[in-house]
Amino acid sequence: MNPAEPRERGLLFYVGASGLLVMMLVETAAVIGRHIGMPVMGALEIAQAAIVPAACASMLIATLHGAHAAVHMITDRMPESAQRWAFRAGSMLAALCFAALTAGSAWLVLEYWNSFEQTEVLHIPLRPLRILVMLSAAALAVTFFHLTLRARKAG
Repeated sequence: MNPAEPRERGLLFYVGASGLLVMMLVETAAVIGRHIGMPVMGALEIAQAAIVPAACASMLIATLHGAHAAVHMITDRMPESAQRWAFRAGSMLAALCFAALTAGSAWLVLEYWNSFEQTEVLHIPLRPLRILVMLSAAALAVTFFHLTLRARKAG
């Protein structure tokens, strides 16, 4: 798909865009505040909390649209069957990586479920952010496993 083609903007786009917008606004206010002698308390915590949904959404969008950055200098010179094999192998490795990330995130969610973990200054709860990371990693693992199976059927 041509990156210049307009795409339908769904919920993931707006979640990611709003996270980035919040982060930029807060950091801009924090920089201005530091320069005029009125620092914004908890700006770093807000930025960290806002970047989690933005990062999760952007990874999902890039994966669903096949828009990850890639260099094809070697794979373009390979025979078509080898290209399919390389794509399947890469998709399987990515799926295993995100499955491991899902397992680690789930472990952290379960480990800290009964403790009320929060940031120090603004007391932003971390449980929803951990759950979001876990669910996003699981969605990415499933998507890459699906890509592996789809490529196997096509090849």
